Amino acid sequence: MTVPSSAAASREIVCADAIAWMQARGRIDGACAVTSLPDVSEIGKALPVWREWFAHAVRLVVDAVPDDSAAVFFQSDIKRDGAWIDKGALVIRAAEDAGARVLFHKIVCRRPPGMLTQGRPGFTHLIAVSRAMRCPDILPIPDVIADAGRSLWVRAMGVRAAAHAVRFARDQVGAKLIFDPFCGVGTIPAVANALGLDALGVELAKKRCEQSREQVVKSSDLDPV
Repeated sequence: MTVPSSAAASREIVCADAIAWMQARGRIDGACAVTSLPDVSEIGKALPVWREWFAHAVRLVVDAVPDDSAAVFFQSDIKRDGAWIDKGALVIRAAEDAGARVLFHKIVCRRPPGMLTQGRPGFTHLIAVSRAMRCPDILPIPDVIADAGRSLWVRAMGVRAAAHAVRFARDQVGAKLIFDPFCGVGTIPAVANALGLDALGVELAKKRCEQSREQVVKSSDLDPV
């Protein structure tokens, strides 16, 4: 289903299992991926199985975009069985196994710096990888993004942080389409449309698909450039 969200940008949200969909679809011309992969609690698998699933999903996302494009990941670490799991490290390892290299690794604050947190960290990794692209000498994304912006769902990335990733895809990668294979309630597709890019999302849950198709962010929600 394609939903025109502005005169210049369109949105397609596919209700499907992202892994099977990416395996069937293959490479998407003109796309840059911006996504956040589910953690172990969201997919209902044992931890060792989830690790393998996660690495496979990262490789599929890298494979889904052209070699000279990029895949951008938002990932928050998790605590499981008394140990922390660094999902940023898992992304980098799987991306390197897929032949990609890290373009940048930033930190997004989900809580004010200095605040004590319990159970989940107060930050998220923002990591971009590519097979052929080189990181620009000047990259207008701060190393620490202090304000993630309004979150459209408890697990969703804030819209201001999402805008940093989408602007990178638009201005540095030259992408015409933002691809989010785990789009949830549609933060990334909505931000992409707000910044003038077409969006393609995949989501398994029917209700979230409906939310993603209708999701809107205002220009006032995004940091000015």
